[in-house]
Amino acid sequence: MIVEGKNAVKELIKAGRTIDKICVQKGDKMAESLAFAAKEKGAKAVFCTKENLDKLSPSGKHQGVVAYTTDFTYSDVDDILAGAEGTRLVVILDGVEDPHNLGSILRSAECLGAAGVIIGKHRAVPVNDTVIKTSCGASEYVKVARVTNINDVIRDLKELFFKVYAMDMDGKDIAAADLSGDVALVLGAEGSGVSALTKKLSDGCVRIPMTGEISSMNVSVAAGIGMYEYTRQRKG
Repeated sequence: MIVEGKNAVKELIKAGRTIDKICVQKGDKMAESLAFAAKEKGAKAVFCTKENLDKLSPSGKHQGVVAYTTDFTYSDVDDILAGAEGTRLVVILDGVEDPHNLGSILRSAECLGAAGVIIGKHRAVPVNDTVIKTSCGASEYVKVARVTNINDVIRDLKELFFKVYAMDMDGKDIAAADLSGDVALVLGAEGSGVSALTKKLSDGCVRIPMTGEISSMNVSVAAGIGMYEYTRQRKG
């Protein structure tokens, strides 16, 4: 896997992810410091011109650093639940396909203390290099489970007394929902939203009240607001 960008690569090194090779731009002191840090952990360090990095970079937005690392390691749902302390917040994504959205959701999940994020194996984006870069390194600290059927996961969580809420425009105000105890927030695909069966399985639907002319938010923004409301209710 190729990971680009200073923050993303910095967090890879900090978290101890195996980096086989790191290529950095000559003269960029921060990039060079990352190369030395990676080299201390066994990586091969190569110092390049910007033109050479441009050729190596899949996106062309490398910020002076391109790292070759092991593929992302997914967790099991049980790992997510076992690793959390106190009450738990789980984010379930129903068919999110944009890697930038998934990366942003992982970043919010890390900042707001979610136990983990659950994604589907089919018709959904995996954790790839774009996701890792967009998450600014949060992917190294948030457990992500990739499952065959998210509806089965929802059934299992409800048996564990999780409250499962689908975020949907037709739901009740999220601020009025009871987010005490263990909670799972379900967010749907860009455009189509949460599927009908998944909404039916949920304990209810919640919405973010809006006053503008546009009736829906980007899924990553909605996820961040939903997670914040969970933490806000706990602070009283």
